[in-house]
Amino acid sequence: MIYCCKEHVEIALDTIVDEYETAPVMKELSEEEKLSTGCEYCENKAAYLVAN
Repeated sequence: MIYCCKEHVEIALDTIVDEYETAPVMKELSEEEKLSTGCEYCENKAAYLVAN
């Protein structure tokens, strides 16, 4: 699972495809989840959860 901001969502999608060789699932985070979760690629707040 990768938490990412809107800027890095394409990188997260590519990472899941490369690692698991399956179509990724992308979920938009709720407002509560956005407040407590940061992007794994930068210091912005996460907007999406990308998983296999």
